[in-house]
Amino acid sequence: METNGILDLWIATRCNGAMEIEVRPMRTAEDAEAFRRLNLEWIGAHFVVEERDRQQLADPVAAYIEPGGEILVAELDGVVGGCVAIVPDGTGAYELSKMAVAPELRGHGAGRRLLNAAVDRARELGATSLFLGSSTGLEAAVHLYEAVGFRHVPRESLHMPYARASVFMRMELTPAPATAGDAGVAR
Repeated sequence: METNGILDLWIATRCNGAMEIEVRPMRTAEDAEAFRRLNLEWIGAHFVVEERDRQQLADPVAAYIEPGGEILVAELDGVVGGCVAIVPDGTGAYELSKMAVAPELRGHGAGRRLLNAAVDRARELGATSLFLGSSTGLEAAVHLYEAVGFRHVPRESLHMPYARASVFMRMELTPAPATAGDAGVAR
């Protein structure tokens, strides 16, 4: 097993034809551009790109990272083909947002890896829960969220500003387990 040393995420290696997909934090302007492009592609293909989307995608650092969140990207052979963001809402919960996977990576586990990495990272950041808004038209995405432990909740229980949102989900989180290296480290 190999880890990336940042989030200690498992990195798939080429074995028996498997894709080598690395999940890592967004680091560069090129990563931010891929985040913008991937999200504009899926939103535009299924819905109307809303003003809030435009604002978040124009400056993802300000929208997600500066408030204490994270953007993760999935990279294959040096090309970012997937992304997801998490951002705190101020109550201990984090929103899972802007998850996108390029068509060529779908069906190869990139979405599941991104989602699991986002859940792990939210735990590390101290999130008590994750929530999201999706759409009944995105059946594969909703199924994936259910498969990793998200549960449907009433619309009224979440603040979700997107007109396209018709599915509302939450996952309660337990704190990340402490490691030997965490002893005595202030967070």
